[in-house]
Amino acid sequence: MAVNGPTAHPGHPVRTVAVLGSTGFLGAQVCTTLEAAGLTVHRITRDRLDLAEATPERLAEVLARCAPEVVVNAAGAVWGVTDQQMRLLNEEVPRALAGAAGLLPRPFRIVHPGSVHEYGPTPPGGPVTEDRRPEPVGFYGRTKARGSRAVVAAGGVVLRLSNVIGPGAPADSLPGVVARQLALAAAEAAAGRPVPELRLAPLVSYRDFVDVRDAADAVSAAALATCTGRVFNIAAGEPVPVRLLVRRMVELSGLPVRIVEEGVAGNPRGGADRQLLDVSAAGRDLGWRPRRSLDRSLRDLLAPIGLPGAFEPTGARSRDSGPRPECRTEQRGSEDDRSEGSSARRGAEVPRGAAEQSPVRARRHRDLAVGGGAGGR
Repeated sequence: MAVNGPTAHPGHPVRTVAVLGSTGFLGAQVCTTLEAAGLTVHRITRDRLDLAEATPERLAEVLARCAPEVVVNAAGAVWGVTDQQMRLLNEEVPRALAGAAGLLPRPFRIVHPGSVHEYGPTPPGGPVTEDRRPEPVGFYGRTKARGSRAVVAAGGVVLRLSNVIGPGAPADSLPGVVARQLALAAAEAAAGRPVPELRLAPLVSYRDFVDVRDAADAVSAAALATCTGRVFNIAAGEPVPVRLLVRRMVELSGLPVRIVEEGVAGNPRGGADRQLLDVSAAGRDLGWRPRRSLDRSLRDLLAPIGLPGAFEPTGARSRDSGPRPECRTEQRGSEDDRSEGSSARRGAEVPRGAAEQSPVRARRHRDLAVGGGAGGR
């Protein structure tokens, strides 16, 4: 439902955009995409604003200097942070940003990447629409939901992102962990030593993966749109078995790596084993749709590492064709209690919070002052 709040300025042309979290996984790509669209982009980095001190008054002071029509809040926290830091970046900063808009002579509109985990566990059946009431379970989902609620109440636009993947994926995400381990395996093979096994927690969930460049396109579309007080799902629109994702990465690497799943951890997302989002509203009202296949996302993720299979041409593979992995997987532990392999075992442990965001997220929040991310968004 549209809300004419303090950030609304229907019909006002957008020429200048400020981006919080501009150094993060999603934020950096958003800046690139907005600039390619011909917009003036102001990167609000730590030397200009410490988000730990981001009161409405301080935000208004900083943003008044660049007078943006739109502010993109790509700051956020998922992994390797305390609850206090997560609450600050996911909840308090969006709330302060909403307050800051009302303090300026010309209010700006907020575009805020939210998270699929704001919905909480989803029932089996059809895809989840934006009308579904958020019922987040984990701390990450609850903080993201509260931040999104403040943005919508102020007339901003929230993009509930699925699991963001692609080139530059955070090293602490599942794809980042696997890519790093494959790079180590390639080095061992090049030195004539045995290729180590890839040991992961059980891979049983289904996740919707959207390319970081597609996510940035959605942010750009929302920035240029005139809608206010709206929530849009941004996803590929198809669930992918996490096990299939890892197998495909190994296949693309060209390495004879055996995947070993072990452990009996419970699901840290409170039962959200399958994700499927309806993205028709974004297509209808923003003119957005996902364009990049999962295969392309994985190839582009692996390419900078120098793995041989990453450079094979993708040909005319469509989004719907999907990966076709043929590599060996050994499973250990109880199937009943397994959760997805959001942590790599024995030397590749993912920091706290990675499991809540899901295999990917984009979110990359090593620099807590400017956050950085998706969604993992």
